[in-house]
Amino acid sequence: MIQRSLTLFAGLFALILVIGWVMGLPFTSSRLVEAAAYALIALGLNLQWGYGGLFNFGIMGFLMVGGFAVTFISYPVNPQFWGADGPWLLGRALLAFFAGALLVLAARQSHRAGITGKWKTVLTVIAWFVAYCIYRSQIDPAAAYIESDAGGKWVGGLGAHPVLGWLFGGVLAAAIAYFVGKISLGLRTDYLAIATIGISEIIRALIKNMDWLTRGTLTVSPIPWPVPLPDAYAGGGQPALLLARGGFLLLAIAVLAIAILLISRAYAGPWGRMMRAIRDNHIASASMGKNVTARQLEIFVFGSVLMGIGGAMLVSFVQIFDPSSYQPINHTFLIWVMVIVGGAGNNWGAVFGAVLIWLIWVISEPLAKAVFDVVSYWSSTAGWGAIPDIEARSAQMRVFVLGLVITIALRFAPKGLIPEVVRREG
Repeated sequence: MIQRSLTLFAGLFALILVIGWVMGLPFTSSRLVEAAAYALIALGLNLQWGYGGLFNFGIMGFLMVGGFAVTFISYPVNPQFWGADGPWLLGRALLAFFAGALLVLAARQSHRAGITGKWKTVLTVIAWFVAYCIYRSQIDPAAAYIESDAGGKWVGGLGAHPVLGWLFGGVLAAAIAYFVGKISLGLRTDYLAIATIGISEIIRALIKNMDWLTRGTLTVSPIPWPVPLPDAYAGGGQPALLLARGGFLLLAIAVLAIAILLISRAYAGPWGRMMRAIRDNHIASASMGKNVTARQLEIFVFGSVLMGIGGAMLVSFVQIFDPSSYQPINHTFLIWVMVIVGGAGNNWGAVFGAVLIWLIWVISEPLAKAVFDVVSYWSSTAGWGAIPDIEARSAQMRVFVLGLVITIALRFAPKGLIPEVVRREG
């Protein structure tokens, strides 16, 4: 298995060299930074599905949360917002939120006062309704004021280092994953997948429509880099661009290496054996006294942390946060393909699959365009006419190529190119 892995990674390295030679170093360096971020995201899904057997189809939501987090933390401060009444109005809305939360919590504990059965249910529903009204009575005027010229149009950022934004993206994704897991992890596998899709769409709708906090479809740019930009290097030009992207790539690889090290150490110990047992037979694990739901919630949160950090890294690199650019095929389905092709349950398989699939995804369009141009030239010479809409057809070929890769991989390597290695003792 080690020899097979080394051979595959050597082939991947050769592919990178070919892409660099054909497409140029600026293109290749940019794609490698993105591939490192996607590898981190794929590791998160590998934790949830490969190690825990959890079908999370809400990856896009956690990527958006990470993108928002790094934008909020690292984007420069908006002095117009802080110099107006916006902070005071948001503070009132926050107090209203906590007051509503306490009201709901009190209703849920009403059995201590002798209120049980259907009366407790009715009281809880009323508490939720009142809490919602209290919160909306404060947040709506606050949002309207902030979005006006007097309020500064939006909140802005905090002007902190982008790496803090990456960390905050992981923390925010973990907090959301905790509540999502508490709600959804009791569901059967297929229902869990449907529930996470719905929650992801809710997150996307919120981020797209909270203009006062995220600017919504207006986008935010430029997001600061955690390393010096090309302008910081003497001479400028392509060498400066490559040096800047090389610094970003080294930082991304360092984060990825730390994640792989921590996950590998945890999975090789008692915790990893327990997670494998729960994944393979949760009924037997529960009968042995393991708290299956708590352990699944644990791994769901850990995986979401990596997704949040990866999503923050992507936004930092492209320097723009655009909620409209998030699409399920790019930010959920593609991640699943990476893990399936690479090998679920194997960290190196997830990393290999992420880099390979991302490179195939980004070179499919220019490669298809080149093929179509050649065919169109010869067909025109032969009198058959040129191929119409080459640009659109080339973009569509990416999906075809991806489907072809999945088909071939599942046919000849159903467990992935670098599958999980299960060591059995005794």
